[in-house]
Amino acid sequence: MSGFPSFIAINAPSLISPILRHVPIIPEISTLVSEPSYPIPLDAVILQGADFIRTDPDGRHVRLEVQSLVKDKKTGGLVRFNYTGTVNIEGPNGKVLKGEEGAATTEFGGAFTHIVFESSVPELVALQEKTYVGSGRFILEEGKPPVVEYKISEVVN
Repeated sequence: MSGFPSFIAINAPSLISPILRHVPIIPEISTLVSEPSYPIPLDAVILQGADFIRTDPDGRHVRLEVQSLVKDKKTGGLVRFNYTGTVNIEGPNGKVLKGEEGAATTEFGGAFTHIVFESSVPELVALQEKTYVGSGRFILEEGKPPVVEYKISEVVN
């Protein structure tokens, strides 16, 4: 079952250590919107957030740890939107994350996430009772910040 497309604009990473980077999410232009047919409607803007990206010892993958806060436009309610994930950096995704020459928009399939929601808004509380996964890609456009697009799906029986 499809759930949400998410567009997360990001700023340049800061190096914390040789294996750990901090990537701030650009607030107000980053969004999380449910598909029209999804039974839990959400149309949210990201108010704040950041990604901590840790490189695996073998250098083939990075691990994502994102903490963010979104605001639903309809209810005005706040939702904690967090995820962990894995990105293969041996190919095109790696060029984007490393800022290498020749980096370009990538396809879905190299970045995967597990998403957790938390809210006390009655219309949105059901989000925290479900299991979600996502597949991501990077979108690079001249003159714009990089965007991470996720297609988030609910895991069902």
